Amino acid sequence: MIPLLSRLSLPLLLVMTMSACDHAPRFTKAEPGEALSGGSATVSKTDRNAFSLPSANLSPVRRLDFSVGNSFFRSPWVIAPSTTTARDGLGPLFNTNACQNCHIKDGRGHPPAPGDSNAVSMLVRLSIPNDPAYATLIEQSGVLPEPVYGGQLQDMAIPGVAPEGKVRVDYELLPVTFKDGTRIELRQPKLQITQLGYGPMHPGTLFSARVAPPMIGLGLLEAIPDAAILANADTQHQRNNGITGRPNRVWDDAQQKIVLGRFGWKAGQPNLNQQNAHAFSGDMGLTTGLKTADDCTSTQIDCLNAPTGKGPEGEPEVSDNILRLVLFYSRNLGVPARRDVDNRQVLAGKTLFYQTGCQQCHTPQFTTGANAAEPEQANQVIRPYSDLLLHDMGEGLADHRSEFQATGRDWRTPPLWGIGLTETVSGHTQFLHDGRARNLLEAVLWHGGEAHAAQQQVLAFSAEQRTALLAFLNSL
Repeated sequence: MIPLLSRLSLPLLLVMTMSACDHAPRFTKAEPGEALSGGSATVSKTDRNAFSLPSANLSPVRRLDFSVGNSFFRSPWVIAPSTTTARDGLGPLFNTNACQNCHIKDGRGHPPAPGDSNAVSMLVRLSIPNDPAYATLIEQSGVLPEPVYGGQLQDMAIPGVAPEGKVRVDYELLPVTFKDGTRIELRQPKLQITQLGYGPMHPGTLFSARVAPPMIGLGLLEAIPDAAILANADTQHQRNNGITGRPNRVWDDAQQKIVLGRFGWKAGQPNLNQQNAHAFSGDMGLTTGLKTADDCTSTQIDCLNAPTGKGPEGEPEVSDNILRLVLFYSRNLGVPARRDVDNRQVLAGKTLFYQTGCQQCHTPQFTTGANAAEPEQANQVIRPYSDLLLHDMGEGLADHRSEFQATGRDWRTPPLWGIGLTETVSGHTQFLHDGRARNLLEAVLWHGGEAHAAQQQVLAFSAEQRTALLAFLNSL
């Protein structure tokens, strides 16, 4: 980490040798349909509710299912047994009691602030180094869970069960200097886990802090054909310019086989239904048809013996119908339209975005498949600004924790659509997987590894150029 940051403060030369930069386009006007980030599903709101609206092309009849799914997404679950049988079974161990508590206003989570009693909207993944003796478990889970605490630290619990621990984040400030002499400071997070409820962790435990990502456009991302994602990976490799996106290959619980990963910070989930089921299990301690047991390890006896909200015939706490409705809701949250696409400064920033090669990973455009799970997502020209591939982002961002085929330096390219509305919707501007970046400029400057050349070019930008680049990003 130190050598990386020391390089940032050295006199910098504008790197223009990347093939993507040789013939970068200059944008003088918006492209046709560019403001419609989600195709015909795009919504027009730009206020605090901008991430919470149904896709614009959703029929009135189908909006009813969306509303019911929304109610299960927003409403808190309660401890079993309860008269509220549709929403009981919370815990025994959990991070929150409602989906909406992490995905606030369906937007981006944040790390805990000093004095917060828990880390709601940020999770800490746990694992230990892979061991060939557990090859089947690693193949199906992507990691080898910590033996006592499992694959995720849960900092809350029902009465009679001890929480697993408390999470705090401290920061070290790291100075960075632009070519024009402007200095800023980046935040290097230092994760602190205290008050362990079940004794010490394995000495080789690996930690990965992750904030909740926005919920918009997930059905559209799910509808991108596998072939289109893999074609981008092939194209990047053929360019031979240091940008080498790779697909993650992950376990599909329903199909019981390895498939393409596309959701989560390391693309560790293959589809939305599985992602939702794993969130119900890990985040709220709720069973589903895909995750039938509470998230307790063999040493957590009180957790194993706690009452459950399962039905008289062993039905899961989250019924198949509720899981279906939450899936429908999460697939159909609309993407807000872009703003100011014809603004001169925004167009100048877009030109700079392409000149630095950012569009190689943040792929501007896809066309969704004709066989999408929902008809509203089919055959849509969408502009997510992501390739959904894994990239080596350098040592500065590394969590040193593998996940399926993702290494400890790999992260999936996050979609940029809606990023300019983060403060409006979520009330903050904390970005990257652990929320370390306090604004978009800091987020850009944390890019290393395959993005190092692009980062160096940004460091050489004038103040005017930096302002233009940020104007473009905030228009997304």
